[in-house]
Amino acid sequence: MRVLVVHAHPVETSYNRSLFNAACEALRAKGDEVDALNLYDEQFQAVMSSEERLGYHDVPGNLTPLTRPYVDRLRACDKIVFVHPVWNYGYPAILKGFFDRIFLPGVSFVLEGGDGPDKGRLVPAMKNIRKVAYITTYGGDRLRTMIMGDPPRRLAMRWAWVTFGTPMPPKYLALYDMNNQTEAGLKGFIEKVKREMARF
Repeated sequence: MRVLVVHAHPVETSYNRSLFNAACEALRAKGDEVDALNLYDEQFQAVMSSEERLGYHDVPGNLTPLTRPYVDRLRACDKIVFVHPVWNYGYPAILKGFFDRIFLPGVSFVLEGGDGPDKGRLVPAMKNIRKVAYITTYGGDRLRTMIMGDPPRRLAMRWAWVTFGTPMPPKYLALYDMNNQTEAGLKGFIEKVKREMARF
């Protein structure tokens, strides 16, 4: 199996980078081929240009020299894992930009039965992806995050499940209140990630 592991944290010495490394190592150890995509290291441009937006529904012309390589990597994988922190109860901007710029019409979905290029019923198009997982950390504790509605978890369990169209919902591994975790708690979560990725 080929797994695309998408990482979104700018600091290479961060705990989140350790989670990314642990996930990649565990997947390789079980025999998966890992495509490690570190958005910051690759200097991924998160901002959609006016030209990209104007050509958004122009399939397949909406694939530009900047977006096509990422679309190719997305289409080449059987499984996908996102490793990221939760900031302000949402995705880091670079990861949101990845979704906005790469999950295009003709790539992640098609519109059927409409009378124009931007009309019709949305149908998921990423049939190659069989499993999805999220590995994430929160500064907020679980109670405060629940009061806020935990938007990242809801996006993973609703938007991502529909978007990828996998038989099972995405696996969601979250460490809440990470700044107040003990060293044992931090190490324990890394070990949990390794176990889950070994079964993924």
